[in-house]
Amino acid sequence: MQNSLLFRYSGAVPRYTSYPTAPHFHEGIDCGIYAQWLSSLSGQEDLSLYIHIPYCDRLCWFCACHTKHTLKYEPISTYLESLTKEIAKVGALVSGEAKVSAVHFGGGSPTMVRPEDLISLMDCLKAAFSFGERFEISVEMDPNDLDDSRYDALAQIGMTRASLGVQDFDPLVQATINRLQSFEQTKSVVDAVRARGVHSVNCDILYGLPHQTLETLGRTVDDILSLAPDRIALFGYAHVPWMKKHQTMIPEVALPGLEERFAQMTMASEMLLAAGYEAIGIDHFALPGDSLAVAAREGRLRRNFQGYTDDGAKALIGLGASSIGQLPQGYVQNMPATGEYQRMTDSGGLAAVRGIAVSDEDRMRARVIEEIMCRFAVSFSGLRTDFGHLAETVIAEARQFAGNNRDGICEIAGDEFRLTETGRPFARTVAAVFDSYLSNGKGRHSIAV
Repeated sequence: MQNSLLFRYSGAVPRYTSYPTAPHFHEGIDCGIYAQWLSSLSGQEDLSLYIHIPYCDRLCWFCACHTKHTLKYEPISTYLESLTKEIAKVGALVSGEAKVSAVHFGGGSPTMVRPEDLISLMDCLKAAFSFGERFEISVEMDPNDLDDSRYDALAQIGMTRASLGVQDFDPLVQATINRLQSFEQTKSVVDAVRARGVHSVNCDILYGLPHQTLETLGRTVDDILSLAPDRIALFGYAHVPWMKKHQTMIPEVALPGLEERFAQMTMASEMLLAAGYEAIGIDHFALPGDSLAVAAREGRLRRNFQGYTDDGAKALIGLGASSIGQLPQGYVQNMPATGEYQRMTDSGGLAAVRGIAVSDEDRMRARVIEEIMCRFAVSFSGLRTDFGHLAETVIAEARQFAGNNRDGICEIAGDEFRLTETGRPFARTVAAVFDSYLSNGKGRHSIAV
């Protein structure tokens, strides 16, 4: 039965870090509209900032991020000059009463930025935006970039969460994905950031990688558990060579099949739960005292382009090439090409090239999808309270899907549409049922398991 469900519900669907999803963004959302959206943000709104550094000193072949390889610092230095211009322009458009509650440095490899430049970048953010009394600063870290001066700079800017990509410690797997990173290197990073007062460490693990087996993944999970990270993200490798050409370097014959992928995910999840971590949504785990686990228990868990988050900010502003922002009016994405991004910011400060304005129906369906992804259930009364008669459409869709489903993956329980324990691994597929854009064929996606 399990195998038949696996093949039935593991088709290619979005990861739903947004709704509508990025393939449906269009060029009608430009710098002019973006400026209007920024200017209309309420001074009462909390802001979350995402800073994209699109450079790496090695190109990991599994990666699907917008990044480019460089061994020279000059391109990064030039990019930072343009980035500071965008920060200043955006900050000037946003109400000075709006307070920043979270900053996330992503990439690429933000830790390639030199210590003095990292400190200057944070100073630029604080000059452009108003910060609340308490705010989180998370940084994606590559152990190969780090030294004492960088650790000290990260401590100086106030980093509160370190995020480390591990993937798998097996030497053959690492060589095949061009990501050489020893356990000892990783442990040294965890020890160094904790010694400097960082209260939260996140580690990413991938399953479904080439040459990966239950045995190699099990050893990796054991090694990660020995570091006692506060959070662990367990992602399935997304093989999308039509979108990321460097993934063609990965031999497809070495990739585990669907059943093996599912077995890897199940085994790793069971190991993390047995170690005392709580399951958060479809692919995150956290220690009970971590703020993500607390948010999940309290019904405050959210999902955005960084995955699961306890960030309650109403507006996420993306800064840097290819970065995506989410504002009350809709989504906006910056120019992905770094050279063109720099030309745009140098000439006008903004670099928005695409996005989508959201309708009330979009907001309602986004709510349904987020609830499925975050808590595996949708409250009908909550939808009616927030969306009125508009909610009846999706409530009818939910009742119809549950009524027609004979596989036991979902049910109507009182006032809720709910995924069963059997259905939870297929949450992305169930969420896709409520995606009114998916049928138009835009975009190709990775498999759902």
